[in-house]
Amino acid sequence: MKNPDFQKILEKHKFLILDGGMGTMLQAAGLQPGGIPELLNFTDPELITNIHRSYVNAGANVVYTNTFGANRLKMTKTHKSVQNIIRTAIANAKQSGAEYIALDIGPIGQLLEPTGTLKFEEAYDIFREQIEAGADADLIVFETMTDLLEVRAGVLAAKEHSDKPILVTMSFEENHRTFTGCEIPAMALTLEGLGVDAIGVNCSLGPVELLPIVEELCRWTTLPVIVKPNAGLPDPVTSQYHFDPEEFAECCEKFIDLGAVILGGCCGTTPEHIRAVAGMLRRKLSDSENIKNIKINFDSKKIPSAVCSANKTVIINQPRVIGERINPTGKKRFKQALIEHDLDYILNQAIAQINAGADLLDINVGLPDIDEISMMQEAVKAIQGITDTPLQLDSTNPEVLEAGLRCYNGKPIVNSVNGEDASLNTILPLVKKYGAAVVGLTLDENGIPKTAEGRFAIAEKILNRALALGIRREDIYIDCLTLTASAEQEGVMQTLDALHRVKTELGLHTVLGVSNISFGLPNRELVTRNFLTMALYAGLDLPIVNPNTASMMSCVRTYKLLANIDRNAVDYIAHYGTESPENNHNNTINISNHNPNSGTTLESAILSGLKSEAGTLTQNLLTSSEPMHIVNDMLIPALDKAGADFEAGKIFLPQLISSASAAQAAFEVIKNHLCESNTESVNRGTIVLATVKGDIHDIGKNIVKILLENYGYQVIDLGKDVPYETVAEVTEKSHAPLVGLSALMTTTLPSMEATIQLLHERCPWCKTVVGGAVLTADYAEKIGADFYAKDAKETVDIAKRIFQN
Repeated sequence: MKNPDFQKILEKHKFLILDGGMGTMLQAAGLQPGGIPELLNFTDPELITNIHRSYVNAGANVVYTNTFGANRLKMTKTHKSVQNIIRTAIANAKQSGAEYIALDIGPIGQLLEPTGTLKFEEAYDIFREQIEAGADADLIVFETMTDLLEVRAGVLAAKEHSDKPILVTMSFEENHRTFTGCEIPAMALTLEGLGVDAIGVNCSLGPVELLPIVEELCRWTTLPVIVKPNAGLPDPVTSQYHFDPEEFAECCEKFIDLGAVILGGCCGTTPEHIRAVAGMLRRKLSDSENIKNIKINFDSKKIPSAVCSANKTVIINQPRVIGERINPTGKKRFKQALIEHDLDYILNQAIAQINAGADLLDINVGLPDIDEISMMQEAVKAIQGITDTPLQLDSTNPEVLEAGLRCYNGKPIVNSVNGEDASLNTILPLVKKYGAAVVGLTLDENGIPKTAEGRFAIAEKILNRALALGIRREDIYIDCLTLTASAEQEGVMQTLDALHRVKTELGLHTVLGVSNISFGLPNRELVTRNFLTMALYAGLDLPIVNPNTASMMSCVRTYKLLANIDRNAVDYIAHYGTESPENNHNNTINISNHNPNSGTTLESAILSGLKSEAGTLTQNLLTSSEPMHIVNDMLIPALDKAGADFEAGKIFLPQLISSASAAQAAFEVIKNHLCESNTESVNRGTIVLATVKGDIHDIGKNIVKILLENYGYQVIDLGKDVPYETVAEVTEKSHAPLVGLSALMTTTLPSMEATIQLLHERCPWCKTVVGGAVLTADYAEKIGADFYAKDAKETVDIAKRIFQN
């Protein structure tokens, strides 16, 4: 539901002008490296108010409070409460005379589970505290975000503890993904579904580099689009941003032509940049022809039916297979896994189905003997920790569904609602609140109608109730219900007739649990396969099947070929082009590499992120293999493969860290074994890591640490904001051959250079590798660093060269 207050603001102004960079303005005013900008709200409130006022005088309608890092984790050393900081910052902003005050909320500074250690519930509570403290602001803004799950926690906190408009901007890299791998369609689908009022991009890149990113975002949302670029890319030597105000305004005009209606500036932008944007807008709005061409109304835009994880979007524009195996119904081993809390078994089922070709996974953990609410949460988090495949949350219990929806990273499907009023009144509001798609079952208080007409009527009822709540037609999928042919043979064609009518007359996507058709019949696979073919021809979009049955997948692929969906038979040939005739009738896909009871390899466990299994396999291997053989010939090659996939864009940060965590579990087993046998522990060399003096950002450095440790290196982590002398002293004492230095802020690059100079003087044997968003290879060479690493994987490669192993 769109916030009426924000609608009125946009109707009044047509375009909103945001302020420019606060941090770089404070640095220009004398803020020292390592200084805490939020404390200036108390020590120099006049400076803060004057910066706000300078942007207002330049034409900004909205100013952001000086509260970007004002959360309880970052402010622990300030001895100021979050409430006091935020309330004081809002009061300072109001003194500027700004028309609208936006409570500015930045990233918490820690990665959330499963990628990191911060729990979703704790992140939610951190944001709640900020939002409640900011009650006097007019808007809530989340900016410079990179983790979609963190944004979800913040938006839910804002929705549940405030009625203010919510604006969200994320920071994308030139590959159209954030630092954690979040893609643009996933951001748009998730945040629009959660009901924010405007979305967009800020920071990380200059206006030229953001143009294609904004263009893609505008294709994926009906919300007002925000663009708040840097003033170009900073010169790492001078820390200066090179875009002058007029150049900046020219680029902003291009954003308007794409559809953006909210403009401002981030790092390096000054009041003069905002003044130039305001002047450009005045000129544009004074020309009636320009006004006609401006794309300010996105309401009529057609966004495709799609679901997503943070890293992968699946468009429902062709038959997409939903894997059915994560479900205890009729599966004794799966029930045992749920009772024993064997998450690795569940993860193996997920991996096997994905490798067999599933586009989505159904997650059903309903069992009377367990806490289904807790298990749904754990299953969602664990599966999303190892794969980017979108999920369908399957339960009849609204509390279970909400538990899964709350922590789901992306936009899932809810399976299911039905035509009973009790179901419609409890499930549909959850679907709307969390921005999910929903499966509607054509049954009601009277059961499943025998006729196609009866099922169609229920489908229409579900559709109308969902539309009335504001759920998009594209997000409503109908399951006309597969009856067992052995018991209700006459019902088979009624199902298919109903399905066809729902698809053609209501224009909705369709779902079927296909395998139920053959229950109680001999040669079930034959019956199921033929029914699936009939259903696809009738208009089935989302078959729920076992993808590990080869004939099911071959049926779907063949249909796509014959229906001209698989153009030029690309997918069909890729799967069957080299298959020998004698294998064409093999109905079971070999999943031995993913079944813990049939020979999983250590490499596959690591690549799949299965920590418990990696530890168990290593323990078993130690009975017949030397520890260093396991390390050098199994663990390290598996990590190298994960790193290569990361560099190639096949996996993203969450999956890379999951693989590293699985490898760490294996290393721990080896270390314990060596200690018990009084053998020297695994240590491939000592490396010192630090975020340099004045810089408090350490997420990147922490990721480097995880990878290095999982390659067997001993890492001495000095933390963040580390003095030059401390780095040199620890390196001298440990005689470490390699030091890794990280910096995210241009203002702390002199600290990095000073640290390197001191290391050259006191530890001439040691090599230095540097990294961080503001660094380049050229600048690394200029300040005397031996190596520049663009990411954590490249740091590992450098370490291997230094230690020659």
